Amino acid sequence: MKSGRAIVACALVLAGHPMSPAPTPRHPPRVSGSTALALAGVIAPLSPDLTGPEKKAVAMLFAANADIPYKKPIVVTADRIVCRTGNVDITIRNCEVTFGKKTKTVNGSTANEIFATEALAGVPADGAAGSNFESLAKLSCTIDPNAIRRKDGSGADCTFQPGN
Repeated sequence: MKSGRAIVACALVLAGHPMSPAPTPRHPPRVSGSTALALAGVIAPLSPDLTGPEKKAVAMLFAANADIPYKKPIVVTADRIVCRTGNVDITIRNCEVTFGKKTKTVNGSTANEIFATEALAGVPADGAAGSNFESLAKLSCTIDPNAIRRKDGSGADCTFQPGN
């Protein structure tokens, strides 16, 4: 019975996170609202392209503080994100996040957050010999603190390409 409740709970959570129907090469997957803010929120701290105030603003918004002093839109990007968890060696959790020519590798809880957030955003998992993989490319999230401050569900949008 518990697994049935978990399935229903997951379906309800995913139903509350809008995603454009049927992504195509011309129309990449798009997520908005809380899912987009979460995706930007887990990637922003790793980005070498964001300023300190931009990282702080995204962190504050992701921590449920919409009343922040930062006013300008923030664009969080990553060229590629590849995450791996182990289903045989269950201690394995890592992600490689690429920004241009720089790649950052994270492990443990940070990698788990990224992996789970990718799944929430609809990134399909792929499995191979004891591992689960999720990957995406060309992530671009626009976070608008002024829109988020209105608390109407707007202000966070992301697009990406499914990884390979």
